[in-house]
Amino acid sequence: MTSEQHLPVLSLSNVGVFYRKKRGVFGEPFWAVKDVSFELYQGETLGIIGRNGVGKSTLLRLMAGVIKPNQGTFVNNGYKASLLSLQLGFIYHLTGRENALLSGMIMGLRKQEIKTKIPAIIEFSGLGHFIDQPIATYSSGMIARLGFSVAFQVDPAILLIDEVLGVGDAEFRQKSTQVMQEKIRSNKTIVFVSHQGTLIQQLCHRAVWIEEGVSRAVGDTASVLKEYHQFLKM
Repeated sequence: MTSEQHLPVLSLSNVGVFYRKKRGVFGEPFWAVKDVSFELYQGETLGIIGRNGVGKSTLLRLMAGVIKPNQGTFVNNGYKASLLSLQLGFIYHLTGRENALLSGMIMGLRKQEIKTKIPAIIEFSGLGHFIDQPIATYSSGMIARLGFSVAFQVDPAILLIDEVLGVGDAEFRQKSTQVMQEKIRSNKTIVFVSHQGTLIQQLCHRAVWIEEGVSRAVGDTASVLKEYHQFLKM
């Protein structure tokens, strides 16, 4: 069944989100997202591409239900969406195991659920006995490996991924990309944000190009990336 033959799971129409630069009602608004429209269909992987600071992460927070739009319309047709963001809720004086439990619960799993996933998290991260050491003693690569391994255990209807591939050393980058590809092939509904066109090309069925808070192009991945790269060369 093609995307045109069924209803979208998420729909954004002329969506805008602003933050106030100063506290209080009279703070000057900063529009992180100005005018974005696209639809997400069940079983597809949608890439969101754009330069840093153009509103991509704000869009993911909106789709996850963390924030609401200040203008336009956002519709979720009854699907749970979780934001896969590395090191969510990590506290540096706690151990890797304790942080895994905390981060998994923040992402929406019950404590008992994440407890049963700890062995898989340890195995995938390759941390071994370091799992019971404070993460303040970890290298940045070890923290990234733990963050990805925890986040990957969350299994919502819609998975929202914020720039998480390419973490850790070369071997772990290959491993994390491979499991993401397996997740995509399993007919999971995924939104993947990146500023790397090669990853969007490799992983996504369709793409949205965001520039200065506006959706500039929506469509098949190759066409959108072509427009995006032509813009970067201007």
